[in-house]
Amino acid sequence: MALDSQLLDILACPDTHHAPLTYDAGAQTLTCTECGRVFEVRDDIPVLLLDEARQPGSEAS
Repeated sequence: MALDSQLLDILACPDTHHAPLTYDAGAQTLTCTECGRVFEVRDDIPVLLLDEARQPGSEAS
């Protein structure tokens, strides 16, 4: 199941800049358009925790 398009329209990075996120359905990730952090989507639930986000350029675990 893919994330709902209406949900994607309102999701934003949890950092102070609150930039929009782009969704990669194949990788099941959301990426911040400003800081580049990559947030996982687990079981169709976005995990928007800064402590669990991958930094830009870091490899997936």
